[in-house]
Amino acid sequence: MIDPGSAVKKGSAKPEAAVAPANKILLAIIAGLVFGFLLQKGGAAKFHILIGQLLLQDWTVAKIMLSAIIVGMLGIYPLHRAAKVNLHLKPTRLFANIAGGLIFGAGFALIGYCPGTAAAALGQGNWDALFGMAGLVVGSYLYAEMSGWLKNGPQKWGDFGKVTIPDAIKVSRLPFAIGFALFLAVCLFALEKFTVR
Repeated sequence: MIDPGSAVKKGSAKPEAAVAPANKILLAIIAGLVFGFLLQKGGAAKFHILIGQLLLQDWTVAKIMLSAIIVGMLGIYPLHRAAKVNLHLKPTRLFANIAGGLIFGAGFALIGYCPGTAAAALGQGNWDALFGMAGLVVGSYLYAEMSGWLKNGPQKWGDFGKVTIPDAIKVSRLPFAIGFALFLAVCLFALEKFTVR
């Protein structure tokens, strides 16, 4: 069984030292362009598709998310095990997760975009996404202003520390990732077979 504390630091890669700042910026721009292109081509930047997902009528977004989770899980854990990357775990804080999820969900339902899809929608000329981008800026500012109070109060409520599901149920991370990815692949297949776009 992997020790959660040491497992997070297992990777020996030091991207800060190995990659120059200019290269990091270039890589971020390229990754952002690819991400935005794929979002747009997958239909995830279209208002009616996003609202269709919220109404459980169009499952395009769920299929995109499941595909991304499967690829991410099967990529990050082998790389971590081979000491090529470090895992940067965020603490599990129930209050913060629930409150943040409710705020995010309300914004998503009201504007019809999440931050990533709003940027892609704006890029394809959907000017209504500007409201979402404005909300993102205002929300970020408010969070920054309240961060001192939040860190010393509500963010500590239900704080379980840096823990993953495999750590919590005491199983090795890579086999869990493979098994869970297979389960998600079955879910993805079922969505593709039994739902209509």
